[in-house]
Amino acid sequence: MSKQTIDQSEAGGSSIFAIRDARLVEPGQGIISGDILIQDGRILEMGSIRVPCDGGIKEYEGRGRLLTPGLIDLHAHGVLNHFYAVGREDLLRGGAALAQFGVTTVLPTIVPQVETGWLDKLGEICAALNEVRGGNMPGLHLEGPFMAIKGTAAATLEGDLEMLKSILSVCGGRLRAMSLSPETPKIIPVIETLRENGVTVFLTHTRASVEQTESALAAGATHATHFYDVFYSPPETDIGVRPVGAVEAILTDSNVSVDFISDGIHLHPTAIKAAVAAKGYRGVTLITDSIVGAGMPPGRYDTPWGFQVQLAEGDAPRTIDGNDLAGSSLTMDQGIRNLLSWLDLPPEQVWAMGTSNPADVVGLDGVGRLQVGDWADLVLWDHDLRASQTWVRGELVHDRSHS
Repeated sequence: MSKQTIDQSEAGGSSIFAIRDARLVEPGQGIISGDILIQDGRILEMGSIRVPCDGGIKEYEGRGRLLTPGLIDLHAHGVLNHFYAVGREDLLRGGAALAQFGVTTVLPTIVPQVETGWLDKLGEICAALNEVRGGNMPGLHLEGPFMAIKGTAAATLEGDLEMLKSILSVCGGRLRAMSLSPETPKIIPVIETLRENGVTVFLTHTRASVEQTESALAAGATHATHFYDVFYSPPETDIGVRPVGAVEAILTDSNVSVDFISDGIHLHPTAIKAAVAAKGYRGVTLITDSIVGAGMPPGRYDTPWGFQVQLAEGDAPRTIDGNDLAGSSLTMDQGIRNLLSWLDLPPEQVWAMGTSNPADVVGLDGVGRLQVGDWADLVLWDHDLRASQTWVRGELVHDRSHS
C-alpha cells in the first residue's frame, strides 16, 4: 500500500475512478481500511490516495464497508432461470445476472449429453463465451463424459482419446476444466492428455480405491469437485473394517485441493471443517453447483436433461420422480455468508475460498486478489453481505441502489 497524488493530467481522458474509505480485503492476507484507484479496468493504486476535487475522477463512497475481489465459481450449471447448457442466449443472460450475487468470474459447467449434434452444440457454447457481458467466462468446465457413477445426469463412458480429441478441437482452447472418475476404464491417458493441453483435471462421481485415486493423481489430476458428494466408500469386504478410498487419498495428498457446495444441505459443516484441518484454508474452495432455480423462489423448474426439479424453501433442487438432489440452488454470496458463520477462521481466509483459491485451482491470472496491476473485478458489500456494487474490468455492472 502506498500514498499517491493524482492530478488531472494523469487522468488524461482515460477511464479512472476511486473507491473511498472501504475495508479492503486481500484474500488470505488481511483487511485494512483505505482507498483504491482504478484506471483502464485495472487496479492502479491502493492506500491513502489524494485526488483533487476538480480532478474529473469519479468517486464511490465505501463508508467502511468491505471491498473484495469478485467471487469466482468453478462449478455452476446455471443461475436464475438460465441454464448454460441450453445455448448462447442462456449463457449470455446468465453471465449478465451473476454480478448481483457478487460473482465476476464463472466456469459454465456442462454435463455432456453424448447424442446427435452434441459436439456442435458444445462448439457453439464455447464460441459464445467471448460475447458474455457483465461477467467473465474464461472457459468451460465439462462434468463428464468419462464418469464411473452417473449422479443425476452425467454420462458414464470409458476413457476415449479420440472422443477427447474431438472435444478439445471443438472447444478451441476454451476447455478450462474437466471432471472425471479415477476408476473409469482407460482414464489415465485421458488425464495425461488433458494436462498436456492445459486443462485442469477434477475428480468426482467415484467409488475408487486408494490405488485408483493415487494413479489418477499421479497422472495429473489436482482437484476434487463437490467433495464428499458422490464420493462413495469402496464396498465393505471385511465386516468391521472400514473401507478406505478416494476421500482419504485426496485428504492426505497436500497437492490436491477440494471444493464444496456450502449450502448446509449437501453436507454438514463439520465435513468442511475436517477438510480445512487437513488442507488448510488454501486447499478449500467454495462452489455452487447451481442449476436453474439458483436465486429464484420455490417452484418447479425445467432442466435440459429432460426432467423437472422441485425447489422447496430451505432445500436444494430435487428430481420430481425420485426426490434425489440435482445440483443446488446456492448462490456464491450465500455460500460465503454460510462459511463465515460456520468456520472459526479469520474472515480474510474465508474470502479466499471464493476468490484467490478458485483462481489458483485453474490458473486464472489477474483476478481473485486486490493487487496493483490486477483486473478491477471488485465487489463492495453492504453490511448484510449482499453485493452493493459490482465492477467487472472496472465497469460498474451491478448497483443495488438502482435495482
